[in-house]
Amino acid sequence: MKPVWAVLTFAAMAAGASEAALLAHHSFATLYIEADTIEIEGDVVEFQYKNPHSWIFVQGHEGFGRDRIYAGEWTSPSQLERMGISKSFFHVGDSVHVWASPNRDPNDNRIRLKRIERRSDGWKWGGNRGDTR
Repeated sequence: MKPVWAVLTFAAMAAGASEAALLAHHSFATLYIEADTIEIEGDVVEFQYKNPHSWIFVQGHEGFGRDRIYAGEWTSPSQLERMGISKSFFHVGDSVHVWASPNRDPNDNRIRLKRIERRSDGWKWGGNRGDTR
């Protein structure tokens, strides 16, 4: 028979792993106000091409003029790759216009991308189709 502390330790580790997995794959509606859209104009400061979702960080301001770095949650790298978007697609300093669902917590800088346009070449993603044009 295993000692009680070993069983409790294992149970705590399993619960922690389950919680981390749930947080990593969340419903967008728990974090973002899907019915609302904010617009942000600014420059890319980082692009993270990683699972489960890629992230694009934009230093700019939304309609009310709040300057900050927004962390835009996007889709998975495999989906981006199918649309021709590689990990080197965005560069630091790229000027972009972003449409996004705002975070439920106004102090949280995370947003969910709905649409993005790059100024230098007119590249667009999103809207109702959710693809590149």
